[in-house]
Amino acid sequence: MSCQNSAPELNMGPKPGPGIPEKIAGLNADKDCGTGLLENHLEVNDFLKIQRAFESLESRKTNCMSREEFMQKMTEIVGWGTQEEYGELFDKVDVDQDGFINWDKLTSFILLSLYEKDEREKATVVPQWKDLEFLEGKHKDTIQKVIFLKSSSRYITISKEGLLGIWGENLKLQETLPITSDATKLKHLWVTSLVSLENANKIAVTFTSKEICFYDLLSEEFPCQYKLQGLKGTPICMDYWYNPLDANESILSLGDTAGKVRAIVFTAALISLFEKPVSTWEDEEATMTINWEELLSGCHRCCHVLEHKLHHGDWVRQVNYNASLDAIISSTTNNTNTVVLAWREKSKKHLKMTSFNIAQGIHAFDYHSRLNLIATAGINNKVCLWNPYVVSKPVGVLWGHSASVIAVQFFAERKQLFSFSMDKILRLWDIHHQLSIQRIACSFPRSQDFTCLFHFDETHGQLFIAFNNQLALLAMKSETSKRVKSHAKPVTCVLYNSLLKQIISSDMGSTVSFWMIDTGQKIKQFTGCHGNAEISTMALDANETRLLTGSTDGTVKIWDFNGYCHHTLNVGQDGAVDISQILILKKTILVTGWDRAITVFRPQKFNQFFIQSEEWKGGIQHYDDILCVAFLPPQTLATGSYDGEIILWHNSTENAHHVLHPCYQRLLKRKSDMEPQKLYSAEQRGSTYPVADQAPLAARTSETDTEGNNAVVRLCFLEARKNIAATGGANLVSCGGSGYVRFWNTLKKQLLAEFLAHSGVGSITMSIDKLNRYLTTGDLDGCLKIWNIEEYCFESNKKKITQTPTLIRSFQPHEDQITSLEMCERDAHLLIISASTDCSICVTGIHGAPVWILGQAKHWHLENCFSVLERDVNLIESESPEESMKVNALYSKEESCLESTEHSLLNTQEKDDSTNIFRPSEDINLGIKYKERNIHKKKARKLYYDEIIQKTASTFRSLSIRALTELPEVNKPAFLLDPEKYFKKEPEEHLRIPELPLLSETLKAVFHEKNLFPKEILDQKRKPKQLCQETTCEVKIKRSKKQL
Repeated sequence: MSCQNSAPELNMGPKPGPGIPEKIAGLNADKDCGTGLLENHLEVNDFLKIQRAFESLESRKTNCMSREEFMQKMTEIVGWGTQEEYGELFDKVDVDQDGFINWDKLTSFILLSLYEKDEREKATVVPQWKDLEFLEGKHKDTIQKVIFLKSSSRYITISKEGLLGIWGENLKLQETLPITSDATKLKHLWVTSLVSLENANKIAVTFTSKEICFYDLLSEEFPCQYKLQGLKGTPICMDYWYNPLDANESILSLGDTAGKVRAIVFTAALISLFEKPVSTWEDEEATMTINWEELLSGCHRCCHVLEHKLHHGDWVRQVNYNASLDAIISSTTNNTNTVVLAWREKSKKHLKMTSFNIAQGIHAFDYHSRLNLIATAGINNKVCLWNPYVVSKPVGVLWGHSASVIAVQFFAERKQLFSFSMDKILRLWDIHHQLSIQRIACSFPRSQDFTCLFHFDETHGQLFIAFNNQLALLAMKSETSKRVKSHAKPVTCVLYNSLLKQIISSDMGSTVSFWMIDTGQKIKQFTGCHGNAEISTMALDANETRLLTGSTDGTVKIWDFNGYCHHTLNVGQDGAVDISQILILKKTILVTGWDRAITVFRPQKFNQFFIQSEEWKGGIQHYDDILCVAFLPPQTLATGSYDGEIILWHNSTENAHHVLHPCYQRLLKRKSDMEPQKLYSAEQRGSTYPVADQAPLAARTSETDTEGNNAVVRLCFLEARKNIAATGGANLVSCGGSGYVRFWNTLKKQLLAEFLAHSGVGSITMSIDKLNRYLTTGDLDGCLKIWNIEEYCFESNKKKITQTPTLIRSFQPHEDQITSLEMCERDAHLLIISASTDCSICVTGIHGAPVWILGQAKHWHLENCFSVLERDVNLIESESPEESMKVNALYSKEESCLESTEHSLLNTQEKDDSTNIFRPSEDINLGIKYKERNIHKKKARKLYYDEIIQKTASTFRSLSIRALTELPEVNKPAFLLDPEKYFKKEPEEHLRIPELPLLSETLKAVFHEKNLFPKEILDQKRKPKQLCQETTCEVKIKRSKKQL
């Protein structure tokens, strides 16, 4: 089993008043109930009201509020929410416990809460991956390192034999260069590591010749500028860091086979890494050779060395300098001093060491600065999370790998973690919940001896995994689709695990996903369970610890919840077969599908991985393909087929004893009363008939049903109705073709009731809760209906019941065919889980609950969401009895009209089809959309769905509508009886016009144009006048001088 493709609102109306806002109760699929906190449901208008409450109208300065004042004002101003809720909000904002808060503190808290919420949502997003792609390279030996050059947007790979590969951003190999050394021949030379010195435009390569070479990336000839020799041990790992604020400051750290960890601290990296001697100044292209002893003695003033020997001779597998800790982290495979943190002192030239002791050692580690966590890849199959300041024990342990973990790397943006194990299994972990949310099985060549390299380029969303000399790429898909999808492909089956409180779903892409029902979060996912074949059905064992998946490839696989396949059951002996249902009993596993026989497996004989099926003792009794099966303790087994037959079997003897069919029910009593022990022949098709072992199968014929109008898609026994069959009640429910649901009594072999659940949509599916109170049906158009069957068909009737049970709810959560339904109980609330070919899985309740979609960006919280909905249920139940009776009567009348019309059409069609004897099996197709019947369905829906069902769920559903009472006679007002008294015109002499005050009395200041126009305009106008006056004065002066 592999895991590849993974696994987050209505317009808010007016608020109903104090208390919980209406918007919480009306959440839709994309709306997140979250934790039900008050601050999660405040809108922009609410914040504006709160801001105005904090601001004083006179000074417009922000004021502070005490707890009591805040609680009282907010309930009055905002208009909804209780004082207790605003008190809790005040306590969260008042972190300093001053007893007062202001607008700045409140907004800071809200912004921080939103930021944390976004971070949590990012952490729960499971990336979608493209297919694994092998890149064509020229490496002949093990690939040692993969790096990305930001300056040139190119990738560089280097292999053990010294071949350097340069790849373009499109991951096409552009050039290969051999890395050679003068001191050693190539056949004796191994490259051990490679790092990029981004700030200096160089790369550093380490060799088994105990030397480090620095190459210039800016030159086309790729020359070696520096060669550091004389190392005491062979360097096998390196890391490079530079200060983004001061690129001259950088650190090159390395670990060797002698257990030493060294760090070269550069102080002028942009100018020169090492000081060049005077003799090399003229020849700039010459390689400068530096001896390690020179660095230790301090001959090079632009760098100095830090080192420690705490690993005591063990090979240092990885080394890394982290600026946030200001420490050098290194690791070995020894269980003593496994991880060492060398902290730089204030002088920056001395180290202080702390270490972690990890059992059996580790292969690799990674550090997340924002989470302040070190993740270690344990040889003991565990991934441990450590606080760098707590060395006694890890803060978290991630379980799931079944082999030694060889690589770990953080997905920093989403706060997730990758881990890769020796069995070539890649896992993605949610750090917050410490759960594996994705499992990917890498299809590398089978080899016991291999060297693996792991590198994740988070910027480009590309994961590189090198297996010896092969380089594979796993690229993330871009998330462009805005439509909420639970699976990448149509969903085929859904189950509920009550033990783990999880939803299990499968799709056509052979993917199985696991979801938390309380929040809707995906916790893990398996892909490629049956290769590329579709998973058609699933089942859980009695203990709910094993998962069985049936596929179109003709196999059933038994899995544990860690993704390990224990057995493969071979159902299709002669090839692929479409498996429709798996039934797990105490001693047998029964598998049905598009075949006329029941396939049986006996778990007590599961001593091998591949299990072959055994013979069903009852043989083949169906004339058409078996689609479903159900079991009723202690020994009753029922199978339904495409032609509408339901055969009852004795599970212990595996023999059939009766056949049920909706067309034979009327003649059953007449035939059985006359000849109760007779075995009916093919001509006597007017009743149910027992099937004896002596009756030859070829002697029987059946009516043709090429369109599957009577096909039995689902069978459910009503186990909660104890001994109801003996008193004449129904204990078996079937559904399928033509949208009918039928209730049967298996003891008296009688069809008690049938009603049209969905008209004009073809085949339907169904599910019933464990207490047998509610029936849920879904059709090909994505419509869902919930019926109350608690008191339906409890007694035997002479005539078949055609009246429908009480319809509680009808809605359309999906856009396409509903393929699977499941009902479960969680926290005393009954939930309905529906899967569809529109790639979504919906979760909702019985009475008007919101519809949540698995995979939506925002998660929900069932407990808080249902506490809000209980108020609405109480309001519905408080309706007046008269109103509810009127609605039910109107609905029943119109529903019966629809039934009679559909009945007549169906009977006519059956009469026409009864003359046909030929039945082509290749025409079978239950997935037909029946588009030509949608017009009739839409008309029917308009009659009762819009006018009746929606009426009980409207905004004013709690109001009682009664006939209007007659108003008493209204007396005319006095001004109409005596208008002259009220509208009499007074003489003009009594009119006094008030005198207006003088302007001098009301004028507060003398008018001036400066008060009317801006200063700039007045200055602009004044300057030309002034210039004109000056010019005129000058002319006058000149004239006067001339006259003199």
